[in-house]
Amino acid sequence: MSWDFNSVALVGAGAVGLYYGGRLAQAGEDVRFLLRADFAQVARDGLRVDSVHGDFALPQVRGFRTAEKIGPVDLVIVAWKATANPHLASVLPPLLHAHSQVLTLQNGLGNCEALAAIVGPQRVMGGLCFVCLNRVAPGYVRHTAGGRVSLGEWRADGGGRALELTRRFKAAGIPGEAVANLEEAQWQKLVWNVPFNGLAVAEGGVTTDVLLASRETEAEIRALMAEVIAAARALGLALSDDLIDFNVERTRPMGPYRPSSMIDFLAGREVEVGPIWEEPLRRAQQAGLAMPRLEHLLTRIRDRLQTS
Repeated sequence: MSWDFNSVALVGAGAVGLYYGGRLAQAGEDVRFLLRADFAQVARDGLRVDSVHGDFALPQVRGFRTAEKIGPVDLVIVAWKATANPHLASVLPPLLHAHSQVLTLQNGLGNCEALAAIVGPQRVMGGLCFVCLNRVAPGYVRHTAGGRVSLGEWRADGGGRALELTRRFKAAGIPGEAVANLEEAQWQKLVWNVPFNGLAVAEGGVTTDVLLASRETEAEIRALMAEVIAAARALGLALSDDLIDFNVERTRPMGPYRPSSMIDFLAGREVEVGPIWEEPLRRAQQAGLAMPRLEHLLTRIRDRLQTS
């Protein structure tokens, strides 16, 4: 049976949620944003995005304070940080009807499993966002590079959900692709996230250009990437060594980019340690593969977070 959607609830009004939800709303999709601390300001001023692909603004945003006020929708997009996942059990049920689907745009591993435990595995989809975004104020996002998404079904059912999502995202000006193996795509993104988010925090809050300015640090970045690729292969996933050069070279033009974990660290917010570093390490060790560099990086991150 084919799948379609007419209404969307956007859970998590940070940079990712505001950008992708805003693009969909600009294209005419019925997007309802769950807003809490930012509700009053966004209700007054709307949504603004300064983007390398064209600035846009939505003077009026369909914002709601609670999931109950949004009500059941066809598609729920979860775009908040994984550190907020303990709230899923209370937020998701009011948004669901019998055929609702749930898409996570979160970093790392374990998010699909968290959703599946609440809504059932056949409803769950995952998206990987390859984009440089910063939320600079409530309802205001700066988009400096990228924007592509990879979309996949956690448990494929032949209904073409990922293909339909990709089509609708493209119609909203969001480049994307449907992937046959979501887990493989998740590990591909970890090739970037593990070293760049991790070292940005471990070094005390430094941007990607600073990390790549040091030959020693670049070598560590490359070694961490190689460990992530080896771990994915140990789990039966076909990741290429070419991902190392690809990810390093695509990062150089970003300039002084602030990875999301660095932003959270400097703002005193909880960092997504579990899904980005702990869970990949756990899965690799379960598969019988040691990751000494990732273990050392994780220790540095924990020490930095404890002393900050």
